[in-house]
Amino acid sequence: MKNKRIVVAAAIAALLGTSGYGLYRAGMYRGQKMAAPVPAVVSQTADAGKKVLYWHDPMAPGQKFDRPGKSPFMDMQLVPVYAGEAGDDGNVHISPRVQQNLGVRTAVVMRSNLASAVTVVGSVAYNERAAALVQARSNGFLERLYVRAPLDPVHKGQVLAEIYVPEWVAAQEEYLSVRRMQGNGMDSLLGAARQRMRLAGMSEAQIGAMEAGGKVQTRLAILAPISGVVSELAVREGMTLMTGAPMFKINGLDTVWVNADVPEGLAAEVSPGNAVEARTPALPGTVFKGKVSTILPNVDSATRTLKARIELANPSGRLAPGMFATINFSSAVRKNVLLVPSEAVIRTGTRSVVMLAQGEGKFASAAVETGSESNGQTEIRSGLEVGQIVVVSGQFLIDSEASLSATETRVEGAGSAPRPATVSQAGAQTHRGEGIVERISKEEITISHGPIASLQWGAMTMGFKVPAAGLPGHIAVGDKVVFEIRPDQDGAFEIVTITPAVAAMKMPAVPAGAAQ
Repeated sequence: MKNKRIVVAAAIAALLGTSGYGLYRAGMYRGQKMAAPVPAVVSQTADAGKKVLYWHDPMAPGQKFDRPGKSPFMDMQLVPVYAGEAGDDGNVHISPRVQQNLGVRTAVVMRSNLASAVTVVGSVAYNERAAALVQARSNGFLERLYVRAPLDPVHKGQVLAEIYVPEWVAAQEEYLSVRRMQGNGMDSLLGAARQRMRLAGMSEAQIGAMEAGGKVQTRLAILAPISGVVSELAVREGMTLMTGAPMFKINGLDTVWVNADVPEGLAAEVSPGNAVEARTPALPGTVFKGKVSTILPNVDSATRTLKARIELANPSGRLAPGMFATINFSSAVRKNVLLVPSEAVIRTGTRSVVMLAQGEGKFASAAVETGSESNGQTEIRSGLEVGQIVVVSGQFLIDSEASLSATETRVEGAGSAPRPATVSQAGAQTHRGEGIVERISKEEITISHGPIASLQWGAMTMGFKVPAAGLPGHIAVGDKVVFEIRPDQDGAFEIVTITPAVAAMKMPAVPAGAAQ
């Protein structure tokens, strides 16, 4: 009797199992959602000690939801993302071993004083404000020339040339004749004769020399008005001179100019009156001090630089025009500013970014606004706080190692409309699943599959793209299959491999409601 009860119980259990499976198959064929088990990841929402940042659909990870529920995109439950997980926005996880291989170095964001020092290059030139031009003051003949080559040095009062001016000779003879005359009213005539010599072009010194000697000076000396070098020589011995013709240009060397090329972006750091220090390779160890005379109102369209005219004292004449010089501008010290090493800042052309080290192998990118830069330090106006740790070396290798571009995209999108997942975010790895073939078309195969842990998918019915080579000929509707999928360039999943779970097992379709 006992054995009979056991046999009857086993038969009832088998009948109920077959009926349940038939109902499940019938529901799938009608395209209805069956009561699939909730994925294991959903149950994690109740895990103690973990903060849920948001919920998302793994098939569309860019869309975020503030509460759990059913995905509007697929027939599955939303999956939570916890703080500190790999899915946390802006985080890149790199193992300590990889960090060591990449040579990652970090520095702490701190507040300090920043002395803005601008270093530029320039060339020495004549001080054009210390130049003198010697011209012919009357028509005459150049009888003797004492300076015969450009750049000859001269000193003030040195004789440059001797000329014969017929008009000057006549004026001198008239003056001497009046002076030898006696009688009343001679003083006015003498003054008129002296004025005629002045109008002829004679200087007071030349008139004085003639009066002291008491006889006509047939040759008149042209003297250097300042000390320096003859930068331009326009006459030769024996030439006929016309009134106003240039003869010599003399440039003084007591002071010189340095025309420094200041980048357009640093123009705000340089202003007239700034103290400067100049150094030249020709005189190692020598520092010349001066100040900015003026900023020329012109930007070179090719180099995008402005000219800063700097005046330097040159008492010994060691600075020669044409010398190369390095100029250091000193400006006011900025106090208590936020600083990071300049090498930590990645400039993309449209914005500046730094990599933040968050501990436990996590890194995140942060957009910053930079200010002045000096002595290897860059001012941070916004985007960082004191005490944060930035990556100083290896940040570009982190970019290559962990697809920094995708991380930056997520950081940019924080607080704005979420972006759809990209192929690079999903990866190109394959994912394994098991299920039952529901429909087969030319381009798609529909499978009712169980949970796929690697994608954090629950059980559902969905379509997959057929491989380019097509499905194996022995796959048919109703087969229980084992398959592998991967995302394509469009983000859709396609079948990589598919085989029957049990080669000889085929399950006939059961009409809805047939199993009771």
